[in-house]
Amino acid sequence: MGPLNSCDDLPVTSSPQPPTQPTEPTGHNDHIHAGHGHDDHRHDQVPAPGHSHGHSHGHGPAAPVSKHLRKVIAAVLIPFAVAVFVGMVVLWPGGAPAHERSGVGFDRQTQQGRVVALEQVDCKSVNASQVPTTGNVTTPEGREARARQTGDCKKATVEVGTGPDKGRTFVEIVQPGAPRQLEKDQEVVVAYAPDAPRDLQYSVVDVNRKLPLAVLAAIFAVAVVVVGRMRGLFALIALVVSFGVLTLFILPAILQGSNPLVVAVVGASAIMLIALYMCHGLSARTSVAVLGTLVSLLLIGLLGSVFVDWAFLSGNTDDNTGLIHGLYPDIDMSGLLLAGVIIGSLGVLDDVTVTQTSAVWELHQADSSMGPRALYRAAIRIGRDHIASVVNTLVLAYAGAALPLLLLFSIANSSMGSVANSELVAEEIVRTLVGSIGLVASVPVTTALAALVVSADRPGSPAAAAASGRVRGGRGRRRKR
Repeated sequence: MGPLNSCDDLPVTSSPQPPTQPTEPTGHNDHIHAGHGHDDHRHDQVPAPGHSHGHSHGHGPAAPVSKHLRKVIAAVLIPFAVAVFVGMVVLWPGGAPAHERSGVGFDRQTQQGRVVALEQVDCKSVNASQVPTTGNVTTPEGREARARQTGDCKKATVEVGTGPDKGRTFVEIVQPGAPRQLEKDQEVVVAYAPDAPRDLQYSVVDVNRKLPLAVLAAIFAVAVVVVGRMRGLFALIALVVSFGVLTLFILPAILQGSNPLVVAVVGASAIMLIALYMCHGLSARTSVAVLGTLVSLLLIGLLGSVFVDWAFLSGNTDDNTGLIHGLYPDIDMSGLLLAGVIIGSLGVLDDVTVTQTSAVWELHQADSSMGPRALYRAAIRIGRDHIASVVNTLVLAYAGAALPLLLLFSIANSSMGSVANSELVAEEIVRTLVGSIGLVASVPVTTALAALVVSADRPGSPAAAAASGRVRGGRGRRRKR
């Protein structure tokens, strides 16, 4: 892999200059980094490698590793990238398979609509066909039935805005206790049931949230670009590509009947290669992060496969997965669960491996005399802090997603053992713990790989000396100006 720099790592083009004064031992150079005002007389000196005065002002691009090491990294990553490409070609689905709509849940025809009129009506007059309440309001059913007979309902006139029946209107009755209330001129999503009687073919199923979501996405994009600049722009491009791989390859390939685990591994690897190299540049540093992420993904896949089978997790636990299984009975639902574990862990893995690799590289630039063991010990201390925060983040993310379910168990006064044993919660436990194990393992693995690679080039090697000379020489002349 060539020593190409990422978008904001501008190369130094000045020619190298030989040292004019002898360098001091490592132990006497620490004060150069401590302060600027007391060491201005040293600005014309060339510090020892790893102790450049320029580091007290800011870090430049990392010196490239030797040509031999680049060949070794390329010998590992190029076959892997080729295998990912071949896997995508072999498994490419060519689109999701067609099926006859069931009219259930998300699998129904929808159109856009708008509430053109809204009026208050007596619930009793519009719910005449409902069974009268028994008067027992201690149950949710009794309270709902009482409200339908005594409360005020909304009668909404909705106009269909898209499709063959554009301009057609229908009436929607909104009960007083309904979680979704309608307003005049509100944009809504309407479901179309062609087999139903004409008066019942259309119904409101949701509100149209496209505008607020688009505005929020625009604010997010602007914030990323303003703060991250070119890195932020490339990160947004990588995000779009990742969603493209997910929607154009992973999801259709699973629906076509391919093994979800294999599809997830190939798709996640493609996302990893594209996102990391696009965001962080084509360099040895990024390649080490890719290797660390790959090893961790393999570990997550192995552990997930073992414990999904051992815990007898079917992956078919709610209405959505039940609908998928009903429409496509050939899909391996437990494999789909495992695929979700791998894809869900990938984003956090990227963060951990890139951070650890960067930490090792910066430590080496600060003190190039550190060997691989010293680099590993210093960087792993950073990694331990990262592990604590990332694992906590992952657990809380899954707990937040399952919060309504946990509330139901709390209302039922179920014991912790009963809650954990239910398949719904067991899936989240396996997902969280397997992903967390992979994250924890990625820290020492990536740190060890980075320490071995970056310390393989000694300060006296031609590649390191030339690169170090370019950085020092360029900075020296800038200071003299």
